[in-house]
Amino acid sequence: MSDDTTATIVIEQVIPSDGHGDETPSLARASGSMAIATLFSRITGFVSKLVIAWLIGFSVINDSYTIANTLPNQVFELLIGGVLTSVVIPLLVRAQDDPDGGVLYTQKLLTVGLVVLAAGTVVSIAAAPLIVRMFIDSSAGQSNPELATAFAYLLLPEIFFYGLGALLGAILNAKNVFGPPAWAPVLNNLVVIVTAAVYYVAPGTISLNPVRMGDAKLLILGLGTTLGIVVQALVLVPPLLRLGFPLRWRWGWDSRLSEFGGLALWVLGYVAVSQVGYVVVNRVATAGEPGGVTIYSYSWLLLQVPYGVLGVSLLTAIMPRMSRAAADGDTQGVIDHLAHGSRLTAVMLVPISALMTVLGPSLSDALFSLGKGGADAGRLGLALTASAFGLLPFSVTLLQLRVFYALKDARTPTLIMIIMIAVKVPLSYLCPVLLSPDAIVFGLVFVNSLSFVVGVVVGEVWLRARLGRTGTRGVLVCTGKTLIASVWGSAAALLVSQLADRVLPNWPAANAWLSLLVGGTLGMVCAFGMMAVLGVDELRPVMNRITRLAARR
Repeated sequence: MSDDTTATIVIEQVIPSDGHGDETPSLARASGSMAIATLFSRITGFVSKLVIAWLIGFSVINDSYTIANTLPNQVFELLIGGVLTSVVIPLLVRAQDDPDGGVLYTQKLLTVGLVVLAAGTVVSIAAAPLIVRMFIDSSAGQSNPELATAFAYLLLPEIFFYGLGALLGAILNAKNVFGPPAWAPVLNNLVVIVTAAVYYVAPGTISLNPVRMGDAKLLILGLGTTLGIVVQALVLVPPLLRLGFPLRWRWGWDSRLSEFGGLALWVLGYVAVSQVGYVVVNRVATAGEPGGVTIYSYSWLLLQVPYGVLGVSLLTAIMPRMSRAAADGDTQGVIDHLAHGSRLTAVMLVPISALMTVLGPSLSDALFSLGKGGADAGRLGLALTASAFGLLPFSVTLLQLRVFYALKDARTPTLIMIIMIAVKVPLSYLCPVLLSPDAIVFGLVFVNSLSFVVGVVVGEVWLRARLGRTGTRGVLVCTGKTLIASVWGSAAALLVSQLADRVLPNWPAANAWLSLLVGGTLGMVCAFGMMAVLGVDELRPVMNRITRLAARR
């Protein structure tokens, strides 16, 4: 795991310039700033989840809260979220060529989007019991649909504010303003952390049978979580006003919104298909031992921390420039962004993935052994080990999909998702057949990661058909060298972990921290050292930066 300055230097060296001189801020500065913001966002987000796990454990209450807390995001994605993160930024970039700089078009798009979000939010709240039942399998008696529904009533209003924040963030990103949208989730996480503290000191408990909507802890956890999303959206208003963008309702239709609608239909298809996978995973997980949904969610959260620091910042910064290259017909520029981004992703994420595979149990024990989460920390660690191989395929798949969206092709990503879900769904349903109830979640996380491996392969085939040579050979060579180096690093980390078991056999928490800190550090040093020996070119800017920092000291 690199520091933020290292991430900045790497991105600066490997991402080509857009050729527009000083009209847009440096991609290195933009992505580096976002890497710092995303690092804080991931840390604070993880702390909020960690505190909640300490307070309520991997239990039916946490399963119900996790499902209900995910519903607003899922409905938002189905309504408009997938469209915002894919086709909106390219269209906003193109609209900047209008005489008014795209202001009128953006205002109309914002108006339509907010109306759709408001209507969708009202309908979703009214249909909360039906939506919850769709995501929970209560036949095994291991879940609590009534509690999940109570949480859903409190959390579903987030849909509108998720959408508001995403719309405002897309407008800012299209204008090459990346900082405020990147930092906004940090405020959300801080609100949730404060909410958890209030939950801890509040009297009473959350009643499970019967479920009472008036329980103080239930209201605090639900309303406090929603307040975090409200804050996350509203903090984006001042930066937009400072840019001089007039926030006004603009009714009427722009012909280009029809183009948006055509692209959006395919994106909505993509989101709808992905929801099938999410529904299946939740239903299968709730049929196993309690805590399965939460363990699945937390293992995915841990995997996304390294991706979020590097992958998200890179994709957010690269999307407007990739869109510009596609709009200018610069196919080679699009290919260069894809190839460089893929190699950077491999160099930075493969070593982390390898370390998570061998140190997953240590990571989980170190973080979740306190409070009520300690009883199931071992299950979470094994889930992380079973799924860590999916980190790189997940990141590269998202990068590939951004290429299609930059080319105004929303059809192909949907077809890729259909293939991924066609693999994921039957394999997920096999998990309860082949595995014991307490091991179902391990199969689910493995299948989820495997589906992204399928996505990478299918995406590569279609990209080559669309663009021709995409620099695949260079990416594979870089990835292969990185994988060899990562095996070396993970072996060193595993050796430290085994030695720690002998040195501190009766201190599980101390053992876990020793394995994590010493083993993880030694593993990264060994991995990057072997990459240097193997001549991984993408590593050179990182090493130069580290050398300069050491010289300053």
